[in-house]
Amino acid sequence: MVELVLSSVDQGVLTLTFNRPDTLNAWTPAMGRRYFDLLAEAEKDPEVRAVVVTGAGKGFCSGADLKALAAIQSGTYAEKPDPRPNTFPTTVGKPIVAAVNGACAGLGMVHALVCDLVLTAADAKWTTAFSRRGLVAEYGLSWILPRIMGQQRAMDVLLSGRVFTGSEAYELGLVNRVVAGESVLAEAQAYARELAASSSPASMAVIKRQVWRDWDATLEASSAAAVEEMMASFRRPDFAEGVASFLERRPPRFPPL
Repeated sequence: MVELVLSSVDQGVLTLTFNRPDTLNAWTPAMGRRYFDLLAEAEKDPEVRAVVVTGAGKGFCSGADLKALAAIQSGTYAEKPDPRPNTFPTTVGKPIVAAVNGACAGLGMVHALVCDLVLTAADAKWTTAFSRRGLVAEYGLSWILPRIMGQQRAMDVLLSGRVFTGSEAYELGLVNRVVAGESVLAEAQAYARELAASSSPASMAVIKRQVWRDWDATLEASSAAAVEEMMASFRRPDFAEGVASFLERRPPRFPPL
């Protein structure tokens, strides 16, 4: 049986690869369930400090699988829906880096942007696609896009459903970095290895929670919560190790989560 999501761990970095290359990794409920299961396992695995997500072949994820959609619409789809929402990766307490190697459309774009950082191949093709299929901005994309790229740019890519390249995605402020297509996975893994080697897992978990949570918070509430988090950080061994490693000019040895 073909593994729908491939996984491997190296130097503290878990690489997850959507593995339906014949469909440009079109999203199915079964693939999503396996992806979320692997993320849940990674959160509990002390060997994993960061995650990279990419796609096999020429696509990252081309959107929802049309056959699966048709089965769901007709009532013939037999699998029980996964209760975890498509925003589940934002709740995982470890940084997730998307390496968009190719086609990134519709639901695939949602899954790229609910990662914490995004690197893209310069020639990757991006599109929301929804308006050209008679659909709407799905799974919170109308909330995410304006916050990342601004309302007018979000309106452009959502209303038009036009195709744009990874290079334009970078110009629009949609991604962190644009690289040559053959290098995007290696660059993402190198970045993730740096996080794994140099950043406190506890600090990264708290910072990730702060950033995703604070989009809905006032400045006053965010500041007050940050003071509480800061006081808690003083009591963790990570703080002592961070200071000691800096003063001793050596790499830190932060404990795992």
